[in-house]
Amino acid sequence: MEAVAKLRNYPTSPRKMRLLADLIRGMQVEKALAVLEHNPKHPAVPMRKLVLSAINNWKQKNEGGDEGQLIVKTIFVDGARTLKRMRPAPQGRGYRVRKRSNHVTVIVDDIEVVRAAKQKAPKAEPVQEEQVPVVQEVKTKKAAPKKTTKK
Repeated sequence: MEAVAKLRNYPTSPRKMRLLADLIRGMQVEKALAVLEHNPKHPAVPMRKLVLSAINNWKQKNEGGDEGQLIVKTIFVDGARTLKRMRPAPQGRGYRVRKRSNHVTVIVDDIEVVRAAKQKAPKAEPVQEEQVPVVQEVKTKKAAPKKTTKK
């Protein structure tokens, strides 16, 4: 059974956080924690804590389960509130500074359950094309070049 952990209103841009999320998507949990621990980007620390929180949530749901078989099933980053501030600019102007923040959601699950769900999911059957009458192309004549008069 999957477990979810959410990080809300973390003050870094969603684009920076998505770079980390793309790194660990689909990885085994131990490998993802190692990648985040040694990543130099500053949002790696809260992301690592979030993955640890998802692992603990999974342990509480699945008493006696093996956490070594966990993978990061789903991870996504959404934009959150944007704080708008003003910065002084030349000639009495003010430039707008947008301080972005984000929401991160991590879902971890047992690798066996994920594989079973993929095998169980029916494949989409090809849609049978209805018989449509074939339309013949109509050839159009090119316009004759204009004649120029010599003076």
